[in-house]
Amino acid sequence: YTGFDQGLDVGGAPMTEHIPLKPQQLDAEKVVLLQTRKRDGSWVDTPVNIAVQGDRAYFRTPGKASKNKRLRNFPEVQIRPCTWSGKPTGGTTMTAHARLLSGEESEAAGRLIDRKYPVLQRLLVRLTHKIMRTPTLHYELTP
Repeated sequence: YTGFDQGLDVGGAPMTEHIPLKPQQLDAEKVVLLQTRKRDGSWVDTPVNIAVQGDRAYFRTPGKASKNKRLRNFPEVQIRPCTWSGKPTGGTTMTAHARLLSGEESEAAGRLIDRKYPVLQRLLVRLTHKIMRTPTLHYELTP
């Protein structure tokens, strides 16, 4: 397929313009659509809660989630605002680099997310991960 050089995506529709991540623009958002890439080049959409601090954004996910494998293989992601169900709400699609956190960095990201979403993330999501017997992983998004 050669439509990319003509500004078209695989389906022949005009490509959406992408800009580098600007976390400050996402600070007020509760949910963003995280798009991760599969080996075949297609994108998988997942709504995630996001917390912003400075020039970085953070999200958490269960360790058994398929997106972890995709992020290991292709850390470049796309994000944009969306509804709780994952329907895009407009806004610009931003490109970012996802990095799995560990140790103190992971704990700090977890505290930041817990503060923004005390009931949903601090209680319900962590409890769900325990019931699923899976670790809670934290990722950092940078431009």
